[in-house]
Amino acid sequence: MTVTAGPDDRALLLDHDRRFFDALMAADVAGLDSLLADDFVLVAVNDGAIATRADLLDLVSSGTLRFPAVESFPDEAVVRRIGDVGVVVGRTGMSFTGADGTAFTSGSRYTHVFAADSGTGWRLLSAQGTEIKPGS
Repeated sequence: MTVTAGPDDRALLLDHDRRFFDALMAADVAGLDSLLADDFVLVAVNDGAIATRADLLDLVSSGTLRFPAVESFPDEAVVRRIGDVGVVVGRTGMSFTGADGTAFTSGSRYTHVFAADSGTGWRLLSAQGTEIKPGS
């Protein structure tokens, strides 16, 4: 079975990926609301904490969690589609400020899992980041 996404699926999934990062940087809660699946789960890059959709929307809307910068590298992304599931494995450079006020800057590899949705195209089900340690 070939699971590499075709050019159209790759473009659509990378567009949704970019829209997620753009919404985080802009603190665009309505944008995030439209992108995230109802049962979305995020595993944080800095500490492995789990945040639900409601948690993330609350943190972003309150300004408790801020993403001043997220740089992604879509040309490096591995994008796959298996039926109604799309997976993007990519790399970012990001800075964010956590709930405790601590600023964090990191390079990371991430996995985003999307589900096809007849109304919106794709919804982000899960996001997990892993910090790239210096020298790795």
